[in-house]
Amino acid sequence: MIVPRLALVADHSPAVRAHVRVPALLAALRERHGTDVDAYWIPTPEVPTSRLDEFDAIWLLPGSPYRSEEGALHAAGRARSAGIPFLATCGGFQHALLEYARAVCGLTGVAHAENTPAADELLIEPLACALRGHEGRVRFTAGSLAQRVAGVERSIERYQCGYGLNHRYLDTLVAHGLRFTGHDDDGEVRVAELPGHPFFLATLFQPELTGDGDEPHPMIRAFAAAAAQRAAERVATA
Repeated sequence: MIVPRLALVADHSPAVRAHVRVPALLAALRERHGTDVDAYWIPTPEVPTSRLDEFDAIWLLPGSPYRSEEGALHAAGRARSAGIPFLATCGGFQHALLEYARAVCGLTGVAHAENTPAADELLIEPLACALRGHEGRVRFTAGSLAQRVAGVERSIERYQCGYGLNHRYLDTLVAHGLRFTGHDDDGEVRVAELPGHPFFLATLFQPELTGDGDEPHPMIRAFAAAAAQRAAERVATA
């Protein structure tokens, strides 16, 4: 049996609910859905020297401010450029957009307000209303990756964040190929994906917090399936 290798990029902490949930979610993937993964935690300072290409998927988890912004951005950039299945949630969503803006859109001066609050150009800014502990409805764009893997047009999702995308940069990101495929009832961006990539999905909400942890969110199941597919293809071409 081919077991895909999963990089869990975050500064692991028992104080972060998402981190505590991961072991149970991986066990549920194996026991309920027959998808086993070999997961490794990689702290953000160690990412630039890690061999990310040897992994079949990368999950950039919450827990910002990360110990190394560079490490978080490196993980997102490597997954994007190498076609490695990628899931980014909450702080991961924010840093995936930051990496894309800098590396693809040429917006080298943009910053994240949590990391550099005094920066002149904030791509990621404080939300007008923080979403810590909040649940809200998300509408998925028909035919998008997000909608296909969620299996529904709307869902109720959980948040634990205080930062989001500055609308000033939305058109530039879209013009350079990023697609925003999930919005709340007020039209605020909640999901981003990258067409043409095997699996690149970033959500401001945290699918890892859905339910009690006994049943993985459909997006997590689809992400694990993408990792398994990449592992099988890697072995087949070895």
